[in-house]
Amino acid sequence: MKLGSRALLLILQNAPYLLFIVLLVVFGLMSDRFLALANFRNIIIQAAPIAILAIGMTFVLLTAQIDLSVGGSMYLTASVLALYLTGIPWPIGLAAVLVLAGAIGAVNGFVVTRFGIASFIVTLATLFILRGIAMYLSNTRTLMFEDQILTLNRATVLGIPSAIFAFLVVFAIAWVVLHQTPFGRQVYAVGGDPEAARKAGLPVSRIVFACFVIAGLCAGIGGFVSITQIGAVGPKYGDQIEFAAIAAAVLGGVSLFGGRGSVSGTVFGAILIKSVQNGLNIINADPYIYPLVTAAIIFLAVAIDGLRTRIIERLERRTIRPLAAE
Repeated sequence: MKLGSRALLLILQNAPYLLFIVLLVVFGLMSDRFLALANFRNIIIQAAPIAILAIGMTFVLLTAQIDLSVGGSMYLTASVLALYLTGIPWPIGLAAVLVLAGAIGAVNGFVVTRFGIASFIVTLATLFILRGIAMYLSNTRTLMFEDQILTLNRATVLGIPSAIFAFLVVFAIAWVVLHQTPFGRQVYAVGGDPEAARKAGLPVSRIVFACFVIAGLCAGIGGFVSITQIGAVGPKYGDQIEFAAIAAAVLGGVSLFGGRGSVSGTVFGAILIKSVQNGLNIINADPYIYPLVTAAIIFLAVAIDGLRTRIIERLERRTIRPLAAE
């Protein structure tokens, strides 16, 4: 039984890679364009905003929390940039976006840690508040961005497209923070067992608060990269993108129950989701199928995580033998 469980766990842990191989075969047989090197480059560019968003989501999920407000944060920060920060150099605009996005993450973190309200409820409320403010400011109009923002999408850094470079920088920083710093180890400890972490003297509330701020910052960066690609934002901008970010993280091995996962898997999960969307587009699939496929991916990610968690808990459980009678 244990051998079978370990084999199933191995399959579940490598599910994203197995799914990606299936995608390569299926879409490759249906269209030669899917396997073209230029297409894979486009997939990574298109996946960059979601990957950045999912990296921030990873920090929150690792602490057994969730942030549903990132799509609203993207919409509000992009709207503020288009409405009030036109004409200024883009680095200053990006800095302003990061300040606002970080403040939104800080509000989420403060309410969750200070008042003990479930993060699902807090961030769901924040999502509607942020989208409502953005719609009020923009009068629900589509906002266009100036040329200096649009040209960033065509720019390269060391020969690397700007979107890919931005996502690589965020990924590198996140990987170092999670795997090479005391803070990263504390994040895993809090997610694995918050009570044990608290008894060990870890500042649990501050760690959770910091993770929400990181998620907010990543939402700001992801939104900025996104607007350089599309050049405009409307009422539907960022709508439901938080679910794609969560699905990417969970598909990549991050547990919804906290304490397990890595940003490496998250990035692969984001690329996997974009590969599906790209493949459907290449084969000219019915657009009405897209939401069904996205829903199936989310369901699959949650199902894999639940089954994977149960197997790990069963394998880690120790049999307690009763003491022999004296």
